[in-house]
Amino acid sequence: MALKIRLARAGSKKRPYYHIVVADVRAPRDGRFIEQIGSWNPMLPKDSERVKLNEERIKHWLANGALPTDRVLRFLDQAGLAKRPARSNPKKAEPGKKAQERLAAARQAEEEAKAAAEAAAAAPAEAPAEEAAS
Repeated sequence: MALKIRLARAGSKKRPYYHIVVADVRAPRDGRFIEQIGSWNPMLPKDSERVKLNEERIKHWLANGALPTDRVLRFLDQAGLAKRPARSNPKKAEPGKKAQERLAAARQAEEEAKAAAEAAAAAPAEAPAEEAAS
């Protein structure tokens, strides 16, 4: 039986409250669970105690092979009960392929306009110099 430590939603409409539970992965999100080991109230201000954890039971279930979900792993990492691996995606900040093509086209057009402006500025300056020489 594969176990997950996950959130089960409680509370009323637009007033969420979550129980942190140990449940079988096949059980519904808000359905049958094995044990409730904490709670999370996202409606409270961030500086107050939003997350409550039963550390002893969490350690027990982690030792027995229960895997926390991403959100619960964040809570456990903040409490020092589990280590959350750092994620690194250096390509995330890069623009997409089409955007890169548009940027390259814009740079090329800008360089062409700059070269044309320099050529236009240089041509009238050369004309008076030729008249003075003749």
